[in-house]
Amino acid sequence: MSSQRNLDTQVIKTDYAEIMKKSYIDYAMSVIIARALPDVRDGLKPVQRRTLFAMYELGLRYDRPYRKCARIVGDTMGKYHPHGDSSIYEALVVMAQGFKRGMILADGHGNFGSIEGDGAAAMRYTEARLTKYTQDIYLADLDKKIIDYAPNFDETEKEPVVLPVRVPNLLVNGAEGIAVGMATSIPSHNLGEVIQAVIAYMKNNEITTRGLMKYLKGPDFPTGGSVVNKDDLLSIYESGQGRVRIRGKVEIEELKGGKKQMVISEIPYTMIGNGIGKFLNDVYHLVENKKTTDIVDISNQSSKDGIRIVLELKRGADTENLENMLYKKTRLEDTFGVNMLTVANGRPEVLGLKSLIEHFVDFQFELTTRKYKTLLQAEEERKEVQEGLIKACNVIDLIIEILRGSQNVQEAKACLIHGETATIKFKSNISKKMAGLLRFTERQAQAILDMRLHRLIGLEIEALEQEHKKTLENILRYRDILDHYDSMSELIVFELEAYKKEFARKRKTVIENAQAAVFEEKQIEEQDVVFLMDRFGYAKVIDLSLYERNKESADAENKYVVSCKNTGKICVFGSAGKMHQIKVLDLPFGKLRDKGTPIDNVSTYQSNEEQIVAVYDDQQLYFGKFLFATAKGWVKVVAGSEFQVAKRMIGATKLQENDEVIAVTLIALDKHLVLQTKSGYFLRFPVCEVSEKKKNAVGVRGIKLRKDDVVEQIYLIEEGIESKGIYKDKQISLNRLKVAKRDGSGNKSRP
Repeated sequence: MSSQRNLDTQVIKTDYAEIMKKSYIDYAMSVIIARALPDVRDGLKPVQRRTLFAMYELGLRYDRPYRKCARIVGDTMGKYHPHGDSSIYEALVVMAQGFKRGMILADGHGNFGSIEGDGAAAMRYTEARLTKYTQDIYLADLDKKIIDYAPNFDETEKEPVVLPVRVPNLLVNGAEGIAVGMATSIPSHNLGEVIQAVIAYMKNNEITTRGLMKYLKGPDFPTGGSVVNKDDLLSIYESGQGRVRIRGKVEIEELKGGKKQMVISEIPYTMIGNGIGKFLNDVYHLVENKKTTDIVDISNQSSKDGIRIVLELKRGADTENLENMLYKKTRLEDTFGVNMLTVANGRPEVLGLKSLIEHFVDFQFELTTRKYKTLLQAEEERKEVQEGLIKACNVIDLIIEILRGSQNVQEAKACLIHGETATIKFKSNISKKMAGLLRFTERQAQAILDMRLHRLIGLEIEALEQEHKKTLENILRYRDILDHYDSMSELIVFELEAYKKEFARKRKTVIENAQAAVFEEKQIEEQDVVFLMDRFGYAKVIDLSLYERNKESADAENKYVVSCKNTGKICVFGSAGKMHQIKVLDLPFGKLRDKGTPIDNVSTYQSNEEQIVAVYDDQQLYFGKFLFATAKGWVKVVAGSEFQVAKRMIGATKLQENDEVIAVTLIALDKHLVLQTKSGYFLRFPVCEVSEKKKNAVGVRGIKLRKDDVVEQIYLIEEGIESKGIYKDKQISLNRLKVAKRDGSGNKSRP
């Protein structure tokens, strides 16, 4: 049995790379098509479509009570979207946030977050229902078989492949999504303008993008503001890609006493959320770093009624220059990257404005065709029934005689349809002969059997005839719509105009061409200052004259004291071989007794990763030569010009494994270098024996170390000047050490 099982086993050999490639492509396409990108037809991502459909199925109409969001999320996840409740609730929240969407799709009740970045309350607290806009434009006619349905994830339910959206939602509400290797970013637009552009295309499908932009002026962000690169919009809408420059709205208000205040009442769309706090922080830093002295106070007076950020200005402030500074230095002017990527015909594609509208119009013709085929079929069935009832009313006595003479419904029905009279009792042969001539259809016969006696009243018969007349008119109209392109086009345009009349709103975002923000940055007067940093890493800058008056105490209380320019930089070398640059202007300028700020807060230096070895100002550094020494005895000389970089942090030297920098010192080549080890070995040799290297080199060996020994201290000494070293509390006269060669073992000091 075992041998038989082995014979039946087939081993399929496949290249592992091919399996990985196929698996990754399958995963990528699943994310692109089924999760991250919107469909060009309804402009919705799957999670949005499924959430709206679940709300529709729950009966959450705009004129009915709200239901808990937890119920909506539960139904959506359990029936259609098995990807976690957080993604569903987040999609629902965004569809209810008026500051993120041009037209909200869900009517939220409760805390659904704020424009300043506050998150929505938990789904167990909030409630929602559909808006009238969503009901009328996104979910109408679902009962008319106008869209296809597909099995859900476990094939227990049916879900719509696409919703029958009657306006270009992709343009009206925009879209944002990150897939695998691609992302979509489409701005929102004004509903009325979008509809006008669609109508213009339908009337002339040869219209150009420039022609469409006579109706659709540009993005219309829910936060307002202004688009300031109007001339770039044409190329953006033609290609589907580009950058839109947006600015907030700034107003100047006059106050008593000749003072003014700058009020920001609209913000760029990209500032939604944490961007507002970041903007306030940026303005604070402009004031703190003395980039501007015109701002006296900053306050955020925003509320549910709208944005209101107030900058109180000093008397005589240059408001125009300050406004340009805010555009240049903060996110009050920002860019919105446009990438009109969408799923079209089952694959991702970047579409221009005209192509996007073309896809939408094709979808509308498909929806309308399917809708009116369904309506036509219903009217033709109704016509058949009505004609049967009218005919029956004309021979109602015969019908009653057939019914009274029949033993059961089947006999009566067979007589009405096929004229079978053999089993039916008639009052006369004439009635029997007439009954044999009856040829009602199956549907007509059933309607006659279901007819109530009150339909025989004269007015009811007249109403039936009027209803039949109306049905015939509907059939003619529906056939005309289905058979003639112009008729269907006229109908779609009529419906679009009705939606525009009911739901369109005024444009919020201004479209204009504005000059690039140019401001005159106030020149900082250069002065001599002193950088102070204590042993705890707190740093500050004080005036040179103040330092000179308190030199003794300043030197005693601080580990590093460096004279510099207020326009210069401080360069901090760490034991990990890195150099960190700090602008002096970024350091607090104050009094001698001020605490200062931790050096970690104003630089890339991290005290938990390395120790500070040396501190210099940029002028000292750039024009001198520096000796680097490491714990494992490696030394090198580096020209200061190697450190003339703009980066805040660079590698100052290359280190071997488990090595660290112990000293970085300014040198003169005519001096001698003394290396002192932890075990008490001293080696003295001329500095000129140390090779000059690049900053990314290791260097040369300065001393041969014994096992477990490390270099602990270095000294630079000069002939004729007595220099002392200390080993185990004993002073060592460094000038008496014998001059040797570099890379020696050194002499042992006896404590």
